[in-house]
Amino acid sequence: MTHTDWPLWEVFVRSRRGLSHTHAGSLHAPDAELALRNARDLYTRRGEGVSLWVVPSSAITASSPDEKDPFFEPAADKPYRHPTFYEIPEGVRHL
Repeated sequence: MTHTDWPLWEVFVRSRRGLSHTHAGSLHAPDAELALRNARDLYTRRGEGVSLWVVPSSAITASSPDEKDPFFEPAADKPYRHPTFYEIPEGVRHL
């Protein structure tokens, strides 16, 4: 297997404890261990990460931006998911 045949991996970096992992980019590597090492070298050169995830791109299932309206339309008819019509009582600091 040559490097042009290596699978594509998606890289997620957590910059500090308590924060979520965010997508940093992609890279090609022959296996998970080398993908993790390459991700460390490529995406955390200045010490900006405390945790890395590498995921084979083939394992990710995603919706298509072209199908945005029909895919997300069922969520639009559930206004109770967004508390925009609740009044917050005075004196309540963190709700």
